Amino acid sequence: MVRLDRIGKRYGRGPWVLRDVTLSVEPGEAVVVTGGNGSGKSTLLRIAAGLSKPTSGSVSRPRSVGWMPERFPPGVRLSARDYLRHLAAVRGVPVRWDLVEALGFVGDPDAPMATLSKGNTQKIALVQALMARDLLVLDEPWSGLDVAAAATLRAFLTSSEAAVLVTDHHGHDLPGARVLPLGASSGGVVIELARVGSLLPQVSALEGVLSAAAVGSGARVEVAAAHSDEVLASVLRLGCSVRSVRS
Repeated sequence: MVRLDRIGKRYGRGPWVLRDVTLSVEPGEAVVVTGGNGSGKSTLLRIAAGLSKPTSGSVSRPRSVGWMPERFPPGVRLSARDYLRHLAAVRGVPVRWDLVEALGFVGDPDAPMATLSKGNTQKIALVQALMARDLLVLDEPWSGLDVAAAATLRAFLTSSEAAVLVTDHHGHDLPGARVLPLGASSGGVVIELARVGSLLPQVSALEGVLSAAAVGSGARVEVAAAHSDEVLASVLRLGCSVRSVRS
């Protein structure tokens, strides 16, 4: 199981990319993280996989983790065969040549990874991640796959005994998966407020506010990006407290 407890992430003194995200994924369970560009999807996955440290909150993860980035690093000189053998040895697991074949790899397995097509590179990148036993963290895994390979990946993830955490903005169906949306569905900015109370009607009436919903004594406010600075200044003048801002 992987558990993220009240995760927050910011770079330096910049805005919060993630704030107070809590998530647990059990073995055999799949979670699909959705959201627009800049919503923090890839950042969340990098934290879950152990490639980035959160600014706040804590993470617990199993030992065997498979990570596949949205963009495979260019210039890898190892052949596909040696690359998979190396990572299998590091993890102490057998190479999954059956997955290479099932995904429809048609390149030369002894050619340098850098010379493969995008689709074949994606398939090798997938296989190295899917060899992990406990947690699969895949950033846009369907990108560049043909229809047959996409169906094979869907079937594998649906039946996997590992915890599965993926991002997807193309709407691929993953039966039984939970969905974790990040950011504003409107494409705007999400502002989490405290100390709102009876001020909610005034906050809702501010120019640029797309929606405002009470959350306890606070509120979740979606704002058009062009008006975010003005809304932030206005809610502070009203006496509200800003908990987080996410684009």
